Formats: sequence, structure tokens, C-alpha cells
Amino acid sequence: MPTHEDMSEILQLMEILLSAEIFNQHQDLDINDMTPGCREFFGAGSDGSPEVKRPLIVSEGMIRRTLGIPDAYRKLSDNPFVGYEEFGQRLRITALEPAAAWFLKKGGEPFVIKNPALAYYFERTGMVKADYRSIREQNVRFEDTKAYLDAKVAQVVGDSEEMRNARDLMIISAPEELRHMARTLVCTPRQEEIVRKIRIVLANREFLNRGGISEFGRLLFVGPPGTGKTSLALAMSGSLHMPVLEVRLAMVTSQYLGETSKNVDRIFDLAKKLAPCILFIDEFDYVAKSRVSDDHGAMKRAVNMLLKNIDQISLIRHGVLLIGATNHPGLLDEAAWRRFDEVVEFPLPDEFMRREILQRIASPFECTCDFSELAARTDGLSGADLRMMMKEAILSALMRNGSRIDQEDIERGLLTVEERNLIRRAGTA
Repeated sequence: MPTHEDMSEILQLMEILLSAEIFNQHQDLDINDMTPGCREFFGAGSDGSPEVKRPLIVSEGMIRRTLGIPDAYRKLSDNPFVGYEEFGQRLRITALEPAAAWFLKKGGEPFVIKNPALAYYFERTGMVKADYRSIREQNVRFEDTKAYLDAKVAQVVGDSEEMRNARDLMIISAPEELRHMARTLVCTPRQEEIVRKIRIVLANREFLNRGGISEFGRLLFVGPPGTGKTSLALAMSGSLHMPVLEVRLAMVTSQYLGETSKNVDRIFDLAKKLAPCILFIDEFDYVAKSRVSDDHGAMKRAVNMLLKNIDQISLIRHGVLLIGATNHPGLLDEAAWRRFDEVVEFPLPDEFMRREILQRIASPFECTCDFSELAARTDGLSGADLRMMMKEAILSALMRNGSRIDQEDIERGLLTVEERNLIRRAGTA
């Protein structure tokens, strides 16, 4: 009788074998019908290409190397529908339908509802009520992975020194790296509306382009520090399936870098080549500071070049969603303001939003606090303050060898945030 650990490994092995056989029999399946684990196992997409090379094979060596499971065929010896070839130590499904039924009988259904290839087959045969389209949609897209993005960046940059300079001036992140950002994010109705609008535009780019409508996709996020401007920009990456190119103007326009105007041009050129993507420019108020207070000619030329590039970029024509963020909107002059199609405010969270933020952060933990009472007490705190408070409360609980967050832990977290804000205000007085 197999142990629980053995059965877990057996089901894992059967998922791989069934996926291989289903792929080999159904040529219409593609790389996005593979789970990330299956892609890694079969090496699909490792070169940045979405092509799946058939036939897919499974060997004991591949299983040991990728899954860390020794003696795979011995573990599957009770399954009459798994064959073994001594040459190459290859395993394969000999009869798909009975093998699939055996898999279900042994507890394989949880694998089916997370694996598009399995869902495709089991939905067709009616063996499981699996919604293939929904399961495929929930699967991490290959185009959202770091492997795909790294290969695309390498191809675009190539041997070009100019493109390498542009790449070095930004942080480039794939959607899969930022999927977690949306977990604790609580948006205002206006912020939710702008995300919906972007989705509609992306779905209708060709139609809008034909109609000569291209002035959309340049957003300015304004609000105090810690209110979620950067968090929403990064979270949109996962929901819109677009990588983020994060730029800080203070670095781009630094006189120590030289060729500042060309650097700005290169950043926008790279964004167009990597489209569809989000080009996120943080600390946009640096534009105003440079235009007003700096006499350095190269920096002024760089800022003017930035404004010119913003004028010419379009989500509809180029596939680039431009987001500028500032904590100090009052510093921006009319020339900067009119470059943006939409201005989105990020106020400090109200009581309802504070309660939602606190509940989402605390949801993975056992917590005895009254969230409504805590939301009422934390007026004036930003989302970042609330996250810091809960982090400190969690650490407080762990330091006393507990995992449950109680009121004493919350008080310690709140005290930490209040002390930090006092120090910050004293430093700016």
C-alpha cells in the first residue's frame, strides 16, 4: 500500500505522463496549455520561443533531474497503462483513456483543475466537469514569464550599445514576477474605472487606430507617498499581461551619465520595441525641478526631450502604456500637465478602504483584532503605513513565539508607525 508521500509522487508523475500524451495526440494545444511546472520539465520556452517541440518524451533521468523523484517506473509499477522502454529509460502512457480513469480514481482531479492540457482532455471526454477555457485563462501565460521577457530583451538589445544603455537605466519586470502585487491592493472607484478603460482600449486597439483615435494611454498618478501609485502601476502588469519598465528620472537625467537627451530617446525606443508594455516613470516632479531650478543645459535638453517623447507615445499606436507618478503635483507646470490624457488621484484611504486593506493583509494569519475599530483609529495613515503596522504586528507575534496576532501586537505595530511618522515630520520641519 503506497504511503501518502508515495501517492503524491505517483500523481505528480502521472500528471507529467498524461500531459505529454495529450500534447502528442492533440496538435492544437500550445505552450499556454502547459503549467509552469510542465514547461520547466519539458524545457518548453527555455530559449524564449513559444514553440512546443513534439513528440514530448519523459525519461527517468528527466524525472530525477527536474522533480527529484528516483525510481519513477518502480513507483508506477501498479499502473497497467504505463509502459517502459529500457533504451533511454523512457516512460509513456500506453492507453490514454484507461490511464486517465486510473488517475482520477487515485485522486487526480485537483491536478486537472489546474492543468489546461488535462482539462482539455477531461472536458472533452466528460470524465470531469472541467472548464478548459477558464483553467487556461488562470494559467500563467508564457508571454508573462521572466524567461520569455529575458529572451525578448536579449533579442531587442542584441549588440546595440545604445539599447544596453537604455536597459541599464530601468528595472524591467515580467508580469509573473508582479502577480502578487494585487493581493492587498484596494482601489478607489476612479482607479478601478481607469483600469477597465485601459482593458477596453487594449481589446480594441485596431478599431481605434483605424478611426484615427490614438490619444490615450498617458496617465499621471498623483497623491501623497504610500497611497499606492507604484503598487497599482506594478499590479496592472499582471492583470493587463504587460511587462513593466520602471524608470527614475533623477537617474536618467544625471549629469554623470552624459548624453542625457539621447538616453531619454533610447528609453522610449526600447519601450516601443518591447511593447506591449508599461513604461512607469516615478518621481515625475523631477521634471519641474529641472526646468525651474537647474541651469545645466544638458539636463534641460533631456527634460525637453522627455516631454517631446511623451507627446509622441501612444498605447493605441505603439502598445506602450505610459504612467507618470508624483507626490508633488503642484510642482508640475502646464507643459507637463497637458502631456497626460488622464490624471488619477491617489488620496489617503478612507475608513472603508483602511478596513479592507487591513483585512487583506491579515487574511493569511490568525488575528483577533477588531478591524472596524482599528480602521476608525488609523485616520490619516496611508496604505503603506497600514502595511508596515501589520508587518510589525506579525513580527511581534512571532517574537513571543506565537502565530496569532492579538491586540498587544497591533498596538506595537501602530506605535512603530506613529514613531516613524513623527521622525519624518521632524526632519521636514
